Amino acid sequence: MKYLWYLFLPPILWANPLQEAIDNARPNSVIELGDGIYEGNITIDKPIGIVGGKNAKAIIKNCGTGSVITIESSNVFLQNLVIKSSGHRKEMLDSGIKGEKIDNITIKNCRIEDVLYGINISLAKNLDISSNYISSKDEKRPLRGDAIKLWYAQNVIIRDNTVKKARDVHIDRSKNITLAGNRFLFNRFALHLEYSDKILVQNNFFQYNDAGILTENAKHIEIINNKILSGKGSARIGVVLKGGEDILVKKNIVKYNSKGVYVDAKPSKKAKTKREILSNEISFNLEGIHFHTIIANNVIKYNKIHDNLDDVVKDLIGYGNINNTVEYNYWGKYRGFDRNHDNIGDTPYIIKRYMDKLWNYNNKIKFFYGSAVLAWADFLCEIAPFSEPELILEDKKPILKAPPKPLEAP
Repeated sequence: MKYLWYLFLPPILWANPLQEAIDNARPNSVIELGDGIYEGNITIDKPIGIVGGKNAKAIIKNCGTGSVITIESSNVFLQNLVIKSSGHRKEMLDSGIKGEKIDNITIKNCRIEDVLYGINISLAKNLDISSNYISSKDEKRPLRGDAIKLWYAQNVIIRDNTVKKARDVHIDRSKNITLAGNRFLFNRFALHLEYSDKILVQNNFFQYNDAGILTENAKHIEIINNKILSGKGSARIGVVLKGGEDILVKKNIVKYNSKGVYVDAKPSKKAKTKREILSNEISFNLEGIHFHTIIANNVIKYNKIHDNLDDVVKDLIGYGNINNTVEYNYWGKYRGFDRNHDNIGDTPYIIKRYMDKLWNYNNKIKFFYGSAVLAWADFLCEIAPFSEPELILEDKKPILKAPPKPLEAP
């Protein structure tokens, strides 16, 4: 965007000429706002920039109806603004910033709050959403709108934002998306990737969300070097992998959740899904890795999996294991020897599912996990099971001692 000329606006509390200034501005100009409150419900229909001061005290505010800013032009730049008080109508997708069929949009260092949807953009490409604070209405999680909602978007950078007390960041049917350096706090599905392609999720921080990352029928997904901690709410899941193709989960820290990694795969030998779960630390969860149906097409290597109540859990019986590679993981519950001192256990680490372990099926019983009664029941199940146990997972080359740094291929 070329800064050809500038239009300075004074703060006006009861009315302001912001929409008029936009209508009268020449294309590729920049409107600079002084500190103050400006009336919202504005429409940007030409390539311009709207910029506040560095302290972001220029407030564009609605009266609680409609969207605050509607973008109808490509090549728009918004920076250093407070955008607040959208309407509440979900069927209208009332938003802080709303746009459709637009390209080359930059939204930077803005505070977007008390809005139903934060940034809602569809049929767009070349978006830069960086260094913003975004939150929704002060409602229960299911009644909030998405902090960022993208539909059929391409070539998007979402970087260094804080998303707090919203519903989801929902990336739907979009391609070439980078999410890096963001913080997700007190949301529902902090990050929901649905039917999207070529997504990089790197160096983000997730805490107190119902679920940290949910991939649903997405493909070519890389989830690298994120911290996913302390799930909160009814689900309390770190990462959900549902369907899709070519998913890499690498060097993440997944701690203090009900379920660390939840895998929901179709019970079909022909499923295209391939998951690589590499060099992660999955610890202090109730369940480290939870498989809903079949255990198929997984590469699980170099992970540190320890101090979970259960390392691996499987819901349904009989689907078995297909085309998995499981090796070189450190398991805190592994008990074995290393006679040749190569730091690889002499015997495999085998996880079996005993039908007698009632705490795998009933959370009320799981409350008493570790008590003397259940400890004896667990011991009896393993030495004299009442039914034939089902093999869940076998690591043929378990690591005996894990270094403090992430495990990686030699």
